[in-house]
Amino acid sequence: MEQDQAAPGRTGAPLQKPALRVFRVLAVAEAFSWAALLVGMYFKWIAGTTEIGVQVAGPIHGALFVGYGITALVLWRLQRWPFVVALFAGISAVFPFATLWFERWAGKRGHLSAASAEPAAVREASRL
Repeated sequence: MEQDQAAPGRTGAPLQKPALRVFRVLAVAEAFSWAALLVGMYFKWIAGTTEIGVQVAGPIHGALFVGYGITALVLWRLQRWPFVVALFAGISAVFPFATLWFERWAGKRGHLSAASAEPAAVREASRL
């Protein structure tokens, strides 16, 4: 079998590792964009000095938020996440810095490893 093709029972295997990498990067970037947006909102609403922070950080955060959400949906399918894991991924994007928490939580539980999408029988057979 060629290396480019997915093994039987592993839909999207060639996309799995890049999607995992993108998800991890977006989790961190989304958290930093939250910080930038919060700083921008401080200067706009509390200090009342400038709106530039919100004008710059707002669209960047929005794009990263959407990218994170799309990547989470892709991983839900590729990694065969339970619905609850996908739900936590989506909810984590709504709260500041929660994507960092979710990324660590999911990583510790094996939801962000390339092997986690393999059926249990395939994993057991590969250990023999």
